[in-house]
Amino acid sequence: MQKDKAFTFASLHKPGEPLILFNAWDAGSAKVVSEAGAKAIATGSWSVAAAFGFADGEALPLDLAIANLERIIGAVDLPVTIDLEGGYGPAPADVAATAKRAVAAGAVGCNLEDQVVGGEGLYKIDDQCERLQAVRRIADEGGIPFFINARTDLFLKAKPEEHGGLVKAALDRASAYGEAGASGLFVPGLADEDLIGTVCSKSPLPVNVMAMPTTPPARRLAQLGVARISHGPGPYRLAMQALAEAARAAHKGD
Repeated sequence: MQKDKAFTFASLHKPGEPLILFNAWDAGSAKVVSEAGAKAIATGSWSVAAAFGFADGEALPLDLAIANLERIIGAVDLPVTIDLEGGYGPAPADVAATAKRAVAAGAVGCNLEDQVVGGEGLYKIDDQCERLQAVRRIADEGGIPFFINARTDLFLKAKPEEHGGLVKAALDRASAYGEAGASGLFVPGLADEDLIGTVCSKSPLPVNVMAMPTTPPARRLAQLGVARISHGPGPYRLAMQALAEAARAAHKGD
């Protein structure tokens, strides 16, 4: 079942016909998203952490993240991918141990970012490739065609006006990450239409863009060749905004 779901999930990444991932944070939100017509479920680290009262950046205990993943998988029939942030440790062995738990729980894929969580900057390309290779080995040992969504934080860590000068670096990482076993390239923070088009046309991996107020609409992203659109913390923030407004109204007696 997990293997079949993993194949299905990978097949949904089609440039020009992007997979829409309206990120969930627990079993209840995953069921709602599933019933709304989703083809797959993805967690977002920021949302999951916030829902449990933690800050983003691996402050959420891994045990809790995996338990939450298991509940989500048990609540829906769709493929589920988990945001593993930086893999809960800098060394390939740390990342492998984390990935092993996600695979054992039933996940069909994960996000793995190249920023140094709790540190400065990004991992060197060679170091991040070793971390990606560790995840691929774990998945292969389990016989799961695990979709490793290699996230680069190049654009998140730079001002929008600097993004044009980072495209080559992002594509260099895409090529190296693909050779290391990554399945997709995630470029959160990149919103410029022309730059997205360039990355999509030149990346050896299907490209994942994060929907933000500044990004083009989904239809235009499809035309640009995007293969996956994530909504990140947006759904959680919308839900909490609605909750806050309803709570204020109730307390006022409206």
